[in-house]
Amino acid sequence: MKVLPFQIPKPENNALVYQEDKELVFYDKFHQHEEIQVSFIAEGEGTLVVGDTINYYKKGDVLAIGSNLPHVFKSDSSLNKTSEMLTLFFSKDAFGTSFFELEELRELKSFFKKVDYGFKVSTKSKTLESLFLQLAESSKLQRFIILLEVLKTLSKSRTQPLSSFIYDKKYTDSEGKRMREVLDFTMQNYHQQISLNDVAQVSAMTKNAFCKYFKKRTNKSYFTFLNELRVENACKLLLSEEGLSIAEIAETSGFNNMSNFNRQFKAIRQMSPSEFRKVKAA
Repeated sequence: MKVLPFQIPKPENNALVYQEDKELVFYDKFHQHEEIQVSFIAEGEGTLVVGDTINYYKKGDVLAIGSNLPHVFKSDSSLNKTSEMLTLFFSKDAFGTSFFELEELRELKSFFKKVDYGFKVSTKSKTLESLFLQLAESSKLQRFIILLEVLKTLSKSRTQPLSSFIYDKKYTDSEGKRMREVLDFTMQNYHQQISLNDVAQVSAMTKNAFCKYFKKRTNKSYFTFLNELRVENACKLLLSEEGLSIAEIAETSGFNNMSNFNRQFKAIRQMSPSEFRKVKAA
C-alpha cells in the first residue's frame, strides 16, 4: 500500500464509500487521496495536520478534507481508549462529471468551495451526528441520500478552515515518503529539542535544501510548523490538565524557557497562555 498517494479501498462500481475506523489510533501516516473525505469523530481526540496547519479534533467533530489534500490524524494514545471515526469518501465526478453542476444542487456549491482547504464544523450539530449514525444500517441508496443531506447541512453550517495553503502539485511517492518521515519524526519528538541538523538528516537532505523543500510545500518554515505543533499541545494541556502549572506545560510541550513560550503562544493564539486558560474555562 502506498503512503502517498493513498488508495481508498472500494468495491468495483462503488461511487460512494462508507468506512468505520475503530482502533486505538487512526491511520497515522501523512497521506492524500483523490476522494473527498467527510468524517464524524464518534470517539477519541488528537492532533490533525492538514496541509500546512496543526488542528485538534475531539469527539463530536465533523471534518471535511478536500481531494488530494495531504493530512494525518494523530490519535492521543495516552487516553488508552478506542478511537472511532465514521467517514464518507467520494469524488466530485463520482456520480457523473456534471452531477454537482445541476441546478437542483446549486446550494451545495459552498461546500465544494470550502472543502479545497478542508474545514471543521464550528458548532456541534445533532443533525449531522444523526445522519452519520444512520449510515451503518443503511442501504447503498440510503447512503447516497444521506450524503446529499450531509452536504446540504455542511453547506449551511458555520465552519473554520483546516488549512491555509494548498501545495498545487500531487506528491510523488518519494516526496510523500520524505514528508511522512519528517512529520512522523516531528510529532514523536516535538517535546524535545530538535535542531535543523536533526530534521535534515531525517529528510536525507542538506540543511539548506530541506529548508527550501519544506517551505515550498507548506508555505512556512519548519520551525514555524514545529512551534505551532508545540503550542497546539500546550493548548490541549491548558484545558485538560488543571494541576499542571503553565511553566510545566511549556516544558512538556518542548519550550526550554518561559519567555520564548509566551512569545510563540501569543503570536499563534493572539493571547497569553494564562489568558487562554481563563477564557476557555469561563
